[in-house]
Amino acid sequence: MILILQDSLEASALKKLREFLGETNAEYRDVFLHDKSHIVISSNWCGKSLDLERFSDVIEKIIDVKTEYQLCTRDYHKENSVIDLGNGIEFGSHKTVVMAGPCGIDSEYHLMKTAEFLAEKCGVKVFRAGAFKPRTSPYSFPGFEYEGLKLLAKVRDTFGMKIITEVKDDSHLDAVAECADIIQIGTKSMYIYNMLTKCGKINKPILLKRSFMATIKEYLQAVDFIMAAGNPQVILCERGIRAFEPMTRFSLDVCSAALINELSHLPMVLDPSHAMGRAKQVPMVAQAAAGMGVDGLLIEVHHDPSRSLTDKDQTISCEKFHELLPRLQTICNAVGRTLI
Repeated sequence: MILILQDSLEASALKKLREFLGETNAEYRDVFLHDKSHIVISSNWCGKSLDLERFSDVIEKIIDVKTEYQLCTRDYHKENSVIDLGNGIEFGSHKTVVMAGPCGIDSEYHLMKTAEFLAEKCGVKVFRAGAFKPRTSPYSFPGFEYEGLKLLAKVRDTFGMKIITEVKDDSHLDAVAECADIIQIGTKSMYIYNMLTKCGKINKPILLKRSFMATIKEYLQAVDFIMAAGNPQVILCERGIRAFEPMTRFSLDVCSAALINELSHLPMVLDPSHAMGRAKQVPMVAQAAAGMGVDGLLIEVHHDPSRSLTDKDQTISCEKFHELLPRLQTICNAVGRTLI
């Protein structure tokens, strides 16, 4: 249950409401979102029904949400939330935003060559590349880290593209937030709840990837950690879940993506690269994803994929990406969208 409070209210009246909630042992949290004060009461609370009519001088609106995720739902916010980065880049409108670039920064030369091609030959407006790379193996390349952030700043300054890059824990969150236009939280970091809360205090869009082992419920609860801390600018990302089939890296769960789009007002993007794991089929999966009318696509592109130090098997070349773009545009037009 979500209580949206009056803009102007007496402190004594608010105190009485809190005392009442305390007497009923209700679990609740104070949230400030969209310039309004909220009290969000946990759906796990098994107390008696709350008689809130006598608090009309405090409560502006009561939204009865029965799920364990509340703020990300259409019960709370019926219309699509739109996240506007400027320069025509919008998530949640009738646009599909392409975010392209290498999985990880492996050298300044390859990074700048890739960025140059994507900006000047393809018109890409959002550049993706990881400076901090969470790896499954302790012996794998962990990324250029802070030096990588400096290189991403150089890409933005040189080519005018927006930057999306990953944070893997809160030890470097401030540095990533200073560099990035969109902060990405990867699948392996979805359960770091203190970091989700800290991202909720940052005034920048957060792209949260669904963990490859998470249910829809667990994923949307993680989203609410960010929103409950005060940041409504969350972009959802389906990047594939772990399944029994070993010949693809993961299984792109388009069924869940479609359902989440019905449940949530937040923008949804798909990541065909991580789901497929095989570069040859990534364009085909990207086209299928575009046909869903999603708000964005994350595609791994490298100047020379064979020399990439991270995820080279799923990374397509600049030339293959250039061939893919007209097909994506045609598909987006067919479903009433514009490719950005």
